[in-house]
Amino acid sequence: MLDTVVSVETPEGMLLELRPAGPSARFHAFLFDWLVRLMIFIAASILLSLFGGLGQAFLFIFLFALEWLYPVVFELMPGGATPGKRLMGLRVVMDDGLPVTPPASIVRNLLRVADFLPLMFGFAIVSMLLRADGKRLGDIAAGTMVVHDRPARSDSPVTGAAPIVPAVRLSLAQQAAVVALAARASRLTPQRLDELAALAAVVSGDRGQAGPDVTARVLGVAQWLIGRRK
Repeated sequence: MLDTVVSVETPEGMLLELRPAGPSARFHAFLFDWLVRLMIFIAASILLSLFGGLGQAFLFIFLFALEWLYPVVFELMPGGATPGKRLMGLRVVMDDGLPVTPPASIVRNLLRVADFLPLMFGFAIVSMLLRADGKRLGDIAAGTMVVHDRPARSDSPVTGAAPIVPAVRLSLAQQAAVVALAARASRLTPQRLDELAALAAVVSGDRGQAGPDVTARVLGVAQWLIGRRK
C-alpha cells in the first residue's frame, strides 16, 4: 500500500482520508479481471458455437458488451469494485470520497483506449507514477480515484479530554447527541468541530462561547457521560 494519503473535506465538515492505489495493486486487479473475462468469453464461445453463424454474430456482440460493460456494472454496485479490485482490496470512488456515479464510471472506462496508448497502458502508467493520487487519464477526466478500501472502524469518544460533570441536567437524547459528537471528533476538521461544540456548549456551562477550550470541555462532558470519570 502506498504511503500516500489524500484528505477530502465533505460538505458536512467531515475529514476523510483516502489512500490511492498504486500501479502494482491496480495491475494485479486488472490481470485477475482479464482472466475472469477470458473464462467468461471461452464459455460463451463454446455455447454459441452450437448455433452456427448466428451464434458467431452474437458472440461478437457479447464480446463488445463484456469488454465495455463488465467494469461499469461492477463499479456501480454497492462495493464499487470489479472482482479483481475486490480481491486486491480496492474500490472506485469520486474525488470527494462518495460512490462513483454512472456517468463517471462510463467516462473512466471509455478512456481506457487513451490510457492504453502508446503501448500496454503506457500513458496510464506514467500518469499514475507522476501523480500523488495515482490517477490515470480516465480517472482525471471522470473525477474518480481508485483507493484502498479499508474496513469500517467503530467510532468511540476521544480519550484525550479530561472528564467533566455536565453543567446542566441532560435528557437521554441530549446525552446521545454529545456522545455522538465526541465519536465523530477525530473525523471532523478542527473548525467544524469547534462550530458543533459551540452549539452544545451549554452542557459544559459555556453557553454562547466557542473555541478549542470550549470544545475540550464539551468532549470532557462526553467522557463523563460514558463512564470515564477518572
